[in-house]
Amino acid sequence: MSSKEKLKRYLAQRVELGAGEAVLPPKKMSAKSPVMVSSPVVKQATLFGGPAAGLEDSPVRPDPNRTLESFYREIKDCVRCPLGHTRTKFVFGVGNPNADIMFVGEAPGRDEDLQGKPFVGRAGKLLDKILEATGFARNEVYIANVLKCRPPENRDPQPDEMETCSPYLLEQIRLINPKFIVCLGRIAAMQLLKTKLALGRLRGTFHDFNGFKVMVTYHPAALLRFAEYKKDVWEDMKMLRHAYDGTELK
Repeated sequence: MSSKEKLKRYLAQRVELGAGEAVLPPKKMSAKSPVMVSSPVVKQATLFGGPAAGLEDSPVRPDPNRTLESFYREIKDCVRCPLGHTRTKFVFGVGNPNADIMFVGEAPGRDEDLQGKPFVGRAGKLLDKILEATGFARNEVYIANVLKCRPPENRDPQPDEMETCSPYLLEQIRLINPKFIVCLGRIAAMQLLKTKLALGRLRGTFHDFNGFKVMVTYHPAALLRFAEYKKDVWEDMKMLRHAYDGTELK
């Protein structure tokens, strides 16, 4: 990765952490009283009927007999964008197909591209620790990414790539039908909630997306660079745990 790309990614990380905006941070929310807010979301009216993203050329068509496994077989050879020609493996997602909680990251990295599974590198190991500390097992939840193929040099996903891949993520959400969705990082939040607000301003509450409760927190990769934000992620996970089953975590 060139110095210019590294600088660009560093600045993006600062924006993700809310450091790039001259705004007051959101008020701290108590994990005992999470609030559902209406986000600046572009409602996906066709999420549960018709093409998953409302696109005329969507690769996802209605199928009442579709399962998560059969959906993987349908799309695993996708080459609808250039990333399909450069990937090593298609990274669909892993976990419980009936999960109550679904985590959504941005895109596969090098380790994920090699193994065909999301969050298996350093960031993935940290996510496992976060889940364990919160009382969740990895095989209880479902983990996926906005993109199913690795961008070259781990660069940020481009808007056209995310829009091309969006129907796949939306169909995964429909099939899993989770109670909660956790956006890991700025890019996942931007794509799902259709917002340009800094991640720091999206934290601390639940957002509505087609009736799903969506929580936004920092990507584990960001924590590897800025360890001081681990405490914020812990507060977010406590809020999730309490909303899920009422458990109080200290």
